[in-house]
Amino acid sequence: MKPSFPLSPFCYNNKAVKFGLWSIWLSGFLLIALSFYATRLLSSSIEDQTTKSSVFHSGLSYSGTPTITIFTAPAPFGGSVGERQVLAVRSWLGLSPDINVVLFSQHPSVFSFAGGFRSRVLVEPSIDFTFLGTPFFHSMVARSLASKSDISVVIDPETILLPDFVSTLNYAHKLDHDWLLVVSSRNLSYFPFHLDEDGKHWLGEDGTWIRTKQLQGLLAEAWKRKHCEERMLLAWNNGDLPLHTGVLPPFLFGKGIHNHWVINEALSSDFRFVFDASWAISNFYLNGPDPMSDQSFRGSNFTSFGKKSWENVGNAHLGALYGSLYFHEANYSNMVRFLKCDGRYLFVNSAESIVYPLGYQRSLSLRKLKKHKKIVDCVNDFKSLDRTRDCYVKDQLKSSMSPSLPFSLEMLLSMLADQDKTIVLAVTGYSYKDMLMSWVCRLRHLMISNFVVCALDHEVYEFSLLQGLPVFKDSLAPTNISFNDCHFGTTCFQKVTKVKSRVVLQILKLGYNVLMSDVDVYWFKNPLPFLYSFGPAFLLAQSDEYNKTGPINLPRRLNSGFYFVRSDGSTVAALEKVVKHAASSNLSEQPSFYDTLCGEGGSNRVGDNRCLEPETNLTVHFLDRNLFPNGAYKGLWEGKNVRATCEKKGCFVLHNNWISGRSKKLERQVLSGLWDYDISLRMCLQSWQKSKSTSYF
Repeated sequence: MKPSFPLSPFCYNNKAVKFGLWSIWLSGFLLIALSFYATRLLSSSIEDQTTKSSVFHSGLSYSGTPTITIFTAPAPFGGSVGERQVLAVRSWLGLSPDINVVLFSQHPSVFSFAGGFRSRVLVEPSIDFTFLGTPFFHSMVARSLASKSDISVVIDPETILLPDFVSTLNYAHKLDHDWLLVVSSRNLSYFPFHLDEDGKHWLGEDGTWIRTKQLQGLLAEAWKRKHCEERMLLAWNNGDLPLHTGVLPPFLFGKGIHNHWVINEALSSDFRFVFDASWAISNFYLNGPDPMSDQSFRGSNFTSFGKKSWENVGNAHLGALYGSLYFHEANYSNMVRFLKCDGRYLFVNSAESIVYPLGYQRSLSLRKLKKHKKIVDCVNDFKSLDRTRDCYVKDQLKSSMSPSLPFSLEMLLSMLADQDKTIVLAVTGYSYKDMLMSWVCRLRHLMISNFVVCALDHEVYEFSLLQGLPVFKDSLAPTNISFNDCHFGTTCFQKVTKVKSRVVLQILKLGYNVLMSDVDVYWFKNPLPFLYSFGPAFLLAQSDEYNKTGPINLPRRLNSGFYFVRSDGSTVAALEKVVKHAASSNLSEQPSFYDTLCGEGGSNRVGDNRCLEPETNLTVHFLDRNLFPNGAYKGLWEGKNVRATCEKKGCFVLHNNWISGRSKKLERQVLSGLWDYDISLRMCLQSWQKSKSTSYF
C-alpha cells in the first residue's frame, strides 16, 4: 500500500548526492579514456607500423628455421679486393647450412670461385649490367624477389657477418606481418683474425679461437667513431606484400643511394613493417678501395678512366629525377630500431622512449622497465648513439649535373670491337628509346656485346647513359626530331637517315667494320659469322622487295636499315659517294645507296641479287629474304606465331618495317612476342621474371 504522506526533503537531497557522484565517476572515466587516447596518439608513428595485422601480438608464428639466400654482385676475384670478398662469402656460409649465396656477375673468376662451393654458391649472369660491367641494382632486386627462399638478403660483397645475423633473422621471421629489415655496415681498419677451414670459427694470429663477444667489442668501438656509412644490408621475408609501390630507377649497384631509395619507398608505401636492425646484426667491412671502381670485364683495353665519376653522377642524377629520394628526415629517423638487450629482442622508438618486447602484447615506456636495469641501460646507450646518426641521403645528391660518358667514339670502338674489329651500330632518337632497349636486350641475350649507340638527341643520349649503354652523340644530327612523326617518307625521317651513312663512314675510316642495324630489326641469331664469309669489297644489304618471286635487286629495293660493310679501300670510297649524294638529295639516304651503287634505274645490276659499282669495284649483295626478311615479305608479321615461323625458316633477323607510324610499329612488335624489354620495370626480360607483360597496351 502506497504511503499517504509526502516524501521528506532528506530523500530529495539523497538523490542529488547520488547524481553528483555519478557525474564525477563519468567525468573521471572520460578523462581516463581521453588520456589513453592521447597516449595512443603519442606513439602513433610506431603503432602504424607495428600493430597492423598484430605484428607482435601472437609471438612465435613460425617454428621452423627459415631458408636464407644472400644476393650480391662481387668484383672479379683477384688482389686485395678478391681476398676480402672471399672472406666475406665464407663468413656467410659458415653461419648456417640454410644459407645459400647468389653472385651476380659475368666474369670468369667469379664462376671459378663459386665452383669450389658446389650448389651453395651460384652465379647469375642473366641480369642487366652496364657495358662497363657494373650490375644494375633494380635488376638484382627483381631477381631476388623471385627467390623461393624464406628470406632474401642483398648485401655488399665485402661485408662480413657474425652469428647474430642468423638469430636476428630467425626472430624477424616469426613476425605476423611482411617486413623489410635495414642494417648499416661498419668499417674496420684493423682486423687481425681469420676463419678456420670450415668457416665457422674466427682464429687469432696465434691460432686460438676468438669469442664472438670480442669481435662485437671491436664493432662497438667502430660504431662510436663513425656512423654514416653508405654500405648497407637489406633483408626481407618473401611474403605476399611488395616492398613498395614505386618502380626502382636504374640505379647502379654499390653507389649507396639505391638503398636509401628502397627504405624511403617502403616506409612511404606502408605495405611492410620496416625496421632498422643495425644494433642487432653485427657486420663490418675492412678498409680498402671501392670494389666497383676496378671491375674489368673486357681485358687490357678496358679502362676505368672516369668510370667512377660517371656512375656516381648518374646515380645522383637519377636521385634528382625521382624526387622521392629526397625523403623526409623525420620519417627515416623515426624508423623502429631492433635491439638485443640483456638477451631479449626489443623494438624501440627512441624519439618517444617506447619499447616493444617481441611477443609482448602492448608497448611499454622506459619508466615501466625501471626494474630491468640492464635493459634500460642498453636502450639508453642505444639512444645516445642514435642521436649522432643524422646522415641523410640529401647529402649525397648535391650534384645536379647531367651525367656524361667520359669516352670518345674512338675509345668506345677500341673497347668494344670484336676480334675481327667489327662494331654493330644503332642510330636512334628518344622517340624510339623503348625499341632501342628491346634491341639491346636481344643482343645481350645473344651474348653480343660489340655494339654502340649513336644518339640523335640529348634526351636519348642521357637515357642511354642511365641505362648503361655505350653511347656517343652526333654533333651534326638534326635538332628538330619529331617524337611521333618521324616514320618513312617524312621530312624528319629523311634527315635522320642521312646521319647513319655519315657515321658509318666515320667508323670505317677509323679502321672498323660496321654492321648497321636499325633498332626495329629483331635478331634471332648472330648474323656476323655468316656475313664474314663474303670477304672484302662487299656491301651486304637487306632487300626491301615484297614480291615473293622475281629479282630482289630491283630499283630502290636496297634497305639501308640493315647492312654490313668492311673497312677497305673500295668500301670507303663507295660510302663517300653515297654520303655526298645524300647530302644534296631531298630524299632519304636509302635512294642514294641504290642510285649511287646500283645506278639509276638499276644500270649496275648483276643478276637477280647483286650490283657492281664500276668506279670503286664494290659489289652490293642483296641478302636472301628467307634469312633476312623485310616487314612485307610473306606476311610474316601477320602470322599467328611469328617467332616459330621465322626460326623454322632459319631467319637471322626480321625487320619491323613496311608499317607507318611509331606507335603501330611498337604495338606490332610487342604483341607478336618479339619483345625483350620490360618497360614498366626498366629492365631486360628474363626467364625468372614472374610476369613478362608490358604496361604499354
